[in-house]
Amino acid sequence: MNYDTVVFDLDGTLVRLTVDWDVVAREVALALEERDIDPPDSLWGMLETADENGARKAIERIIADHERDGARDSERLPAADTIPEGPVGVCSLNAEEACYIALETHDIGGVSAVVGRDTVATEKPDPAPLLETIERLGGDPARTLFVGDTDRDRETADRAGTDYVDVSDWLRA
Repeated sequence: MNYDTVVFDLDGTLVRLTVDWDVVAREVALALEERDIDPPDSLWGMLETADENGARKAIERIIADHERDGARDSERLPAADTIPEGPVGVCSLNAEEACYIALETHDIGGVSAVVGRDTVATEKPDPAPLLETIERLGGDPARTLFVGDTDRDRETADRAGTDYVDVSDWLRA
């Protein structure tokens, strides 16, 4: 491998969290309405709206509770068996604690740094979470590979100046 550092996305890449996102969206919408905030249609839009209206902490708590439960009941995916030697991290849209729970639940070792949605002030596709992960690993973005499963992951890698591979291609290599 020609990379000094490898960073994986979590959900859909190493594990599949068991979260009913429709239920999460309904609970978040209700919590916003209780605060007299009109919720947008998407969960990410609701999180942004909560942030803009000073309700991020409460909304984040609802989402993270579901993610932690979903991490405990998650499914281990094949890429979890391909963690290479060397500096390896996880950069996820999920809450940091949920990432740790999933890694522990499935005994996924070799991960030295975890950055979740709530670790830094922004989330993917902003490059800050991926760059923070790389920094915690002592890596260089130009010598880092990001392994993910979504267009958002690809965009994050592009913005951070790292190479990207879809997990399905990673597994074929």
